[in-house]
Amino acid sequence: MAHVEKSIEVDKPIDQVYAQWTQFEEFPKFMENVEEVRQLDDKHLEWKAKVAGTERQWKAEIVEQQPNRVIAWRATTGEKNAGKVEFEPVNGHTKVKLAIDYDPPKGAAGEIADTLVQATPRSVENDLKRFKEFIEHRPAPTGKWSGEIRSGQVKK
Repeated sequence: MAHVEKSIEVDKPIDQVYAQWTQFEEFPKFMENVEEVRQLDDKHLEWKAKVAGTERQWKAEIVEQQPNRVIAWRATTGEKNAGKVEFEPVNGHTKVKLAIDYDPPKGAAGEIADTLVQATPRSVENDLKRFKEFIEHRPAPTGKWSGEIRSGQVKK
């Protein structure tokens, strides 16, 4: 598995930044390769993305969610990946730290995989920059989910 970790400071309070991040179906508006995210229920998502010109699909489960602190997930079908996004207040702003573990697709002599391993950190960094711009240019988040998920249990 490859690993990438990036962070960015967003000029909005933590509750607004976290609230926007919980709006998974909005991700295609700022994540370059994401074509669609469908929220199936409080803790299950279905993803469609185009990576290196190839359409990829997977389902993911949110395994931990603490309001204004953390959201962690893992793929349950399709593309292998897992990750965590953490939110930290910093003088009225919010630091967003995103860590992703993923299994690059195998290609001819590993070339595709090598290219993706090199490109993904840049892609994640650019996605965070677009998220920052997306949330900073809005008066309020597009929605909010304030439930909690711990040990696989949803608490509203």
